[in-house]
Amino acid sequence: MFHLNGRCIYLVGMMGSGKSTVGNILAEVLGYSFFDSDNLVEQAVGMSSVAQIFKIHSEAFFRENESNVLRDLSSMRRLVVATGGGAVIRPINWNYMKKGLSVLLDVPLDALAKRIAQVGTASRPLLDQPSDDPYTAAFTKLSMLAEQRVEAYANADARVS
Repeated sequence: MFHLNGRCIYLVGMMGSGKSTVGNILAEVLGYSFFDSDNLVEQAVGMSSVAQIFKIHSEAFFRENESNVLRDLSSMRRLVVATGGGAVIRPINWNYMKKGLSVLLDVPLDALAKRIAQVGTASRPLLDQPSDDPYTAAFTKLSMLAEQRVEAYANADARVS
């Protein structure tokens, strides 16, 4: 903790990797405040869910607001921030996160697909599609997203598998 010197910790990783769960625990242990960037975007635009934002506006609209939230958080100290799974795709977001410590929560895709299939995809706009086999549909889409984001996730300062 001494080495953190009050710097923020940004948790990055695929959807379902446990960023919010781990973030809450980590913040409590460190005596930091916890924020979920998706929740802050929802509050900023006055909508109840990321899925609703994607549906009514667009993913691009969401991503712009996500960057604004990360910009604002990067000026603060002693925070643990659970980022959205796709926050890493915008280089500007890395500029903000590099003011703190970024940690990749690296979870195998099959485990992510199982988690998401169990709870459903309604709150996951990039995965929400009708399917007879939610696990296979989630695994297929997660594999594609992981491939697109692998280089961006490699920018993290640390990786926890």
